[in-house]
Amino acid sequence: MTSQASLEGKVAIVTGAGRGLGRAMARALTETGAAVTVAARTSAELDSFVDEAKAAGGQALACPTDITDEASVQRMVEATVETFGRVDILVNNSGILASTPLVEQSADEWDRVVATNLRGTFLATRAVGPHLLAQRSGKVVNLASNFALQGVANHAAYSASKAGVIAFTRAMAIEWARHNVQVNAIAPGYFATPLNAEIRSDAESLAKVVRAIPARRLGEADEIAPWLLLLAGSASDFMTGEVVVIDGGQSVR
Repeated sequence: MTSQASLEGKVAIVTGAGRGLGRAMARALTETGAAVTVAARTSAELDSFVDEAKAAGGQALACPTDITDEASVQRMVEATVETFGRVDILVNNSGILASTPLVEQSADEWDRVVATNLRGTFLATRAVGPHLLAQRSGKVVNLASNFALQGVANHAAYSASKAGVIAFTRAMAIEWARHNVQVNAIAPGYFATPLNAEIRSDAESLAKVVRAIPARRLGEADEIAPWLLLLAGSASDFMTGEVVVIDGGQSVR
């Protein structure tokens, strides 16, 4: 799929792009010809990505962003349009995880998870929307999770927020289909990223996770790139409201 995708002349925004899956997806977009705004809270990680992209001949802009703050998200979109002249692709990847039994979970922790994972997706999509609708073309790719599709103890906030992302994806797909804007989602399972570094650092915890995955391994960050490029490129022009699950078979057990 990667070889079939060409995003020359396209402009993308990737949130949560400092590391992990976000960084891998941003790299795939620059390697396929897109100019990319990388957004996250940590400037140093974004700056290193921009240096890497430019060294390889790509175009990238670092934009430190609080995805839960309306004004910060609006500045992210405005900076993208100012720098590159347009925006065509939004990848809503910012997310945080909380592993807490519900009766022990504070309202503040619940709110942080939902604000980042669901409110952030709403804010970024709404901010980009007028540009996509005006040009009558665009792609929105939302990062959900296989936790949204199955019961997972101690992850109520994360699972609920990601299920909300799926519902949001489907609603926006219907709303924007007539404007030639496609909205789809990717639902990853366990990938080897900083988000689950604590689990991977403990042999017993890692073995338990791997036993629950029929493929008997974690995903690698680069394995998500071909699916992102499919959903960000012209191959998905007649595909909207779909959720692509990439989890080694875990959610179909």
